[in-house]
Parts: sequence; structure tokens; C-alpha cells
Amino acid sequence: MHILILTYQGFIAGSTFSVYYLARGLAQKGHKVYVGCKEEELLYDLLEPTQVRQIAVPFKSKLDFKSIQIVKDLVETRDIEVINAQASIDRYVSMAIKKIYYPNVKVVHTRRQRPNSSGGSLHGKLYSWGTDKIVAVSSGVKQEIRERMAISNDHIKVIHNGTPREKYQNVIETSVRDLEEKFEITSNDRVIGCVSRHKKQEQLIKALKRIQDYNIKTIFVGINRNEIELSKEEFPDKHELYFTGEIDPEEALRYYKLFDIHVLPSVTEGLSQSLLEAMYMEVPIIATDAMGNPDLIVHNHTGLLFDDNDINLLADYIDKIFKNAQIAKKFIQNAKQRLEDKFTIERVIDNYEKFFQNLITS
Repeated sequence: MHILILTYQGFIAGSTFSVYYLARGLAQKGHKVYVGCKEEELLYDLLEPTQVRQIAVPFKSKLDFKSIQIVKDLVETRDIEVINAQASIDRYVSMAIKKIYYPNVKVVHTRRQRPNSSGGSLHGKLYSWGTDKIVAVSSGVKQEIRERMAISNDHIKVIHNGTPREKYQNVIETSVRDLEEKFEITSNDRVIGCVSRHKKQEQLIKALKRIQDYNIKTIFVGINRNEIELSKEEFPDKHELYFTGEIDPEEALRYYKLFDIHVLPSVTEGLSQSLLEAMYMEVPIIATDAMGNPDLIVHNHTGLLFDDNDINLLADYIDKIFKNAQIAKKFIQNAKQRLEDKFTIERVIDNYEKFFQNLITS
């Protein structure tokens, strides 16, 4: 197959690495894969040593003529069969290519988060008209697309994200000793981690304030203290809180070795890379029962889910895991098995490959 993946994004984010793994994996399976993205973005550099051909596309606006012309020329000269657009600006470029120039090219939009557009059903009609299919990375994202944009169920295909084993190969015990020293963590300490950009970490801080029986060290990886929208009085006096600010994703992986629990209070995750990472790194998980989180976390089997803003329940779940080592062990074992069964990068690539092939031949 000749496949073109488009994204105007490409900065340090889970979506960037998801695109990278998908493009590289499809190329390794013998397909001709091209990625159109901004030359200055991280994704462009990541793809340099791979079999994927990077194409510099400026993506200045939704109907940027230069970007459309670059993609049009590529489709014509490289016999592109499938265009897979990953973000908002490139979605419009992909639809322009199909509707103005090459109606036989299959256009697929991948949606990694809930739709934020105010266009609602009008945008839904546009995307249904301009695409052959829409891929949602979780059942939660699919439901949001259906409800917010009135796109038919048959037009949406769920293909989960995944995580590659190689990502974790260099995360070894000796590589975290400096972090243990930095945060003065001993074997007796209880440590909670939250690896995420600013996504309702305030819920976790409020829950900590309700726990008074013991001390907890909590490390917020990827966010600064000044991003938290709470007053000083709303912070717990009893516990220690640390904020790393934005750090390199490979560096962030080391932090999971410190955690006894990983808490993700976000309600916007399509399919969270940080949850996938915690599952692989064998950290028990508590997450909001929202968006794609339930696709990964089966409540009371691979982790615990709490309703958004139920701060008391979140505090109870933290207490439950800290006070019951057997529950934590059960969650770790079940989560690792679920990860191997459903969320490996090999499965993601196979699913996309079969999906694209069926689309082309239909």
C-alpha cells in the first residue's frame, strides 16, 4: 500500500509518538509510507532514521493553498491510496484533496480526543461527506463523536492506541537512584505519581487533603506548580508535593519506578499513553471513569475508576490501595495481561493495516 499520514502537530505529546510508531511499523511491514508534517517539529526528526519518507508541509491554515499543492503533488507522483489525517488543520487539507482532485483516494481521519469544535452536527456532516471513515482511538472517543457530531455509527471504526516494548528497554533500576535521592524517597515512603500535562490534577490534590492517617509524597510529572488552579489553603499540609515541569518523555518513564500508585484525574484522554506506560511499568492505577480510560482500566480488575469530581471516592481508593498490597498486586498482574492481549503496538499496526487494505479493496 501507498499511505500518506498527515499531521500539523508533532511536538512532545503522546499523539506524536503514536503517529511515529504507526508510520514506522507500517513501513517495516513493506508499505510505502509518507508523513506530511512541519519540518521544525519533533516528529520530523524522529522519522529521519526510519524507512518512512518525511514530507515538509507548512500547514499554515485549514485551507492553506501551499499545503494542499504539496499534498496534491505527492498523491499524484507517489500513487497514494490512503490519506490518514491526524489533526484539525490536516483534516481539511485531506478533504480538499479528495473532493477537488482525487475522489478515488481513501481519506481517513483519526480522532484521538473528544471533538472540541463548536460546529457540532454541521461539522459532523462535513466530515462524513469528506471522509471514507473515521478512526476513534477508544470507545469513549467514538461515543463523543456520535453524540457531539451526529456521525453515524458505521462511519466510525475503533482502533486502539498501543505501546511498544522497546520503549521501556532502557528503564532499569539503576537509572532511578538519582531520582530517589532528589526526592529523598526511602523504602518506607508512600509515593503517588501523576504523569500528564495540566488535566485536572486539582482533583488529586483535593483528595490528598482528605487523607490524614499517613504521609504521602506526590510527584506531578509534566506540569508546573503555577498551573494548578487552587489557592494555597486548598493544598494539603500533611503531604509533600513536587512538580517537575515539562520534561523529555524518555526521562518521564523513569519516574514510574518511584510510584506506588499512578493517578490520572483527566476527563479528556482519548487513550492515555501515561496509563499504558503505568500498566507496562507495573504501577497500580486510579483514573477517572471518562473518555478512553475505561477501555484500558476495567474497574476493580486492572485498576480503579472514579467519577469526575468525586474527591471523596478518589481519596478512598488511594487509601484502599495503600492499605492492601494484594489488591495492588492483582491490579498490576491483570493490567499487564490486558496490555499484552489488546494494546501492543504490533496489534495497533496490524489493525490499521487490515483496515486500510479493506478500505482500498471495498
